[in-house]
Amino acid sequence: MAADIGELLVPYMPTIRVPRSGDRVYKSECAFSFDTPESEGGLYVCMSTFLGFGREHVERHYRKTGQCVYMHLKRTIKEKTTGASGGALPKRSPGVFLDLEQVKDINSDDYEYEDEAKLVIFPDHYDISLPNIEELPALVTIACDAVLSAKSPYSRQDSDSWEEELKNSKHENLQQLDNGVRIPPSGWKCAWCDLRENLWLNLTDGSVLCGKWFFDGSGGNGHALEHYRKTNYPLAVKLGTITSDGADVYSFDEEEAVLNTNIAEHLMHFGIDMLKMQMSENINPFNDMKPRISEWEVVQESGMKLKPIYGSGYTGIKNLGNSCYLSSVMQIIFSIPDFQRRYVGNLQRIFDYSPLDPTQDFETQMTKLGHGLLSGQYSKPPVKSEVIEQVVKEEYKPQQQGIVPRMFKALVGKGHPEFSSNRQQDALEFFLHLINLVDRNNSGSDDPSEVFRFMVEDRVQCCQSRKVKYTHRVDYIMQLPAVLEAASNKDEFIVYETKRREAEIAKRPLREVVRAKIPFSACLQAFQEPENVNDFWSSALQAKSAAIKTIHFASFPEYLVIQVKKFTFGIDWVPKKLDVSIDMPDLLDISHLRATGLQPGEEELPDISPPIIIPDRPKGHLLNHFMESPEIDESAVMQLAEMGFPLEACRKAVYYTGNLGAELAFNWIIAHMEEPDFAEPLSLLGYNEVGHNEVGLAGGASSMQNQPPEEIVAIITSMGFPRNQAIHALKATNNNLERALDWIFTHADSEDESETASDVDVQSQVNSNAEAEPAGPRIKDGPGRYELFAFISHMGTSTMSGHYVCHIKKDGRWVIYNDHKVCASEKPPKDVGYIYFYQRMPF
Repeated sequence: MAADIGELLVPYMPTIRVPRSGDRVYKSECAFSFDTPESEGGLYVCMSTFLGFGREHVERHYRKTGQCVYMHLKRTIKEKTTGASGGALPKRSPGVFLDLEQVKDINSDDYEYEDEAKLVIFPDHYDISLPNIEELPALVTIACDAVLSAKSPYSRQDSDSWEEELKNSKHENLQQLDNGVRIPPSGWKCAWCDLRENLWLNLTDGSVLCGKWFFDGSGGNGHALEHYRKTNYPLAVKLGTITSDGADVYSFDEEEAVLNTNIAEHLMHFGIDMLKMQMSENINPFNDMKPRISEWEVVQESGMKLKPIYGSGYTGIKNLGNSCYLSSVMQIIFSIPDFQRRYVGNLQRIFDYSPLDPTQDFETQMTKLGHGLLSGQYSKPPVKSEVIEQVVKEEYKPQQQGIVPRMFKALVGKGHPEFSSNRQQDALEFFLHLINLVDRNNSGSDDPSEVFRFMVEDRVQCCQSRKVKYTHRVDYIMQLPAVLEAASNKDEFIVYETKRREAEIAKRPLREVVRAKIPFSACLQAFQEPENVNDFWSSALQAKSAAIKTIHFASFPEYLVIQVKKFTFGIDWVPKKLDVSIDMPDLLDISHLRATGLQPGEEELPDISPPIIIPDRPKGHLLNHFMESPEIDESAVMQLAEMGFPLEACRKAVYYTGNLGAELAFNWIIAHMEEPDFAEPLSLLGYNEVGHNEVGLAGGASSMQNQPPEEIVAIITSMGFPRNQAIHALKATNNNLERALDWIFTHADSEDESETASDVDVQSQVNSNAEAEPAGPRIKDGPGRYELFAFISHMGTSTMSGHYVCHIKKDGRWVIYNDHKVCASEKPPKDVGYIYFYQRMPF
């Protein structure tokens, strides 16, 4: 028999591998479903790729790859047998499945595992039981042992503390500049642009600069990295992550997230006292005081007998350890028909054409998660016999299966300093990160993230000249301020706050909580209020001026996402959460926020600056720039160009601001970067007419030879697009990455254009196409009338701690999704939510 088995395996020996260091062995989860060895059909592990497959997916892998040898793993969970004395017999050895995640929803003291492993040869399904040392060839035995003893590919992800994965930075003894910089607890803005999110504090000089969008996933222009390249100041900490326990630190020099044991000392240098934060938190320890216990009760609907719901669309997601932020977002995402159609509706095609390693494919894993939530396969009610048995034992607690999204979490968090960790994260940041991934992995009309996308119109009016400027930008969320001053119970709330502070000092709990009751209308009114811009550079005045900024919706999305701005920092840098109640409406009409554009009687800020003052001339001496040779500070030009702006735009910025330095030129760029001719060469017709045509031609040649920033070209080519197509798209969209990607998708027919065409001809064609079909993000505009269909609530004092729960309206009723528990909601806490999802009402 031994010889027979050995001969049977001979043809397949070249396809049987021994796992090497670095190989991921997926022996606990199917690549296409949430089947495990505990599932009815068990799990098949390919002995060549070490990918795991459930019974319904292993045949596809066999047909696709020709791989014939799989290890079949099956685990049976049994109730422990009892001895003569009535006690449970000693638990048997877990068997052959080493390092396999155990079921945590049952009492392991009452159950035991019976494991079975065997080799299966396709297509005849010939079985060889394991272990079988005598009959199997030595190589096969070694390979089987290595697979069975391999570590889980998620062991790093599931570790108790993410910090264990990080190494100490070599820059812990950082030399900091004594420049007197003090960082306030709020109101941060990038020093190089207007971004107010994804900001990083450089620990050497205290500069606050934005991160890179493709690094962090939440938006940025890469100014923090650019600052490092100029200064070699290596460490930066992300603002918003600083707590008494630490902060997220990134080392540009080491190119990874790091630990900094001296972080408290380094932050103190800029006035951020982590020790004081610790003391402030200790005054009010949650476990002793529980000042917000009612918030937990209200959000989770504690004390109510919530009826479990099973079936399609009612599948829970098991918590991987602080992964509730992911669960809440994904439950809502796959309650939207566009995402259901895009992924689950295309399941067969996506699975059939998935890459050889589907665990690393975003489309496959989104489809897998969507199918797991919507199929109902992992949300089945207990059979009647089990219920009766548990009732007899007076231990009946309905168990809901749910799915375990380890593979999905590992993929979407890969390379991200926060979402790759096992710590709690902000649900809103994860939502934006996910939308970014969906957008990058889809094209054209297939992009379901378009349902959230809308255009914002920013109107800025110079207070001195009264002239205006209109610009448009893409956004995905509406941030609604919580206006405490407008609380209807303001007097009662002030009295409560006094009592609360006294109770904190005395370390005694309060019997009740009083929340500020804020009318939604007051929050909406505050959203519409004009914003003062103190450092606005007026192109009309050619100087800084005060300005007023207002925002309106240039388009209304199909699904409107509203974030209530509950989280802030006190003057002592201690994170604070506004415990407020807002009467969020079920029906919302924001049609009055529709943008109107330039109004009659309004005068736009000029595109071209008036005559300028040359610094080396006596004050007041004006130079007509049409008559004299243009003098441009090339060092300032290069300083701006290194930030990623087009070279010709930098030249114009320096020229039109009178060579007064890079800072003023930068302000000119920000004010003009949305203009159609932003990246066009500096054109001075009057100057050319006085006999200096050769210089003008040189400037034109420079423009012809000027290529888009190589870094942006590399991003597009890394997505699989040809280099020449990336360059054409960037030139057509003034080097705007998002618009360039959209241009590529809307100009698919031009991919076969000859690469040998002259730059002049190509540029002419690009400009012609751009005029005929304006480049820009795809927007689904419509009426501004909405109905609330879901919301995410947060419990705790910070987005980086606590717990997230979501409520979704399905089939005419509200349902609460609390990790793996899915129940009919009795009293949805719509007034204390954090993120609200509205869907457009039918016409």
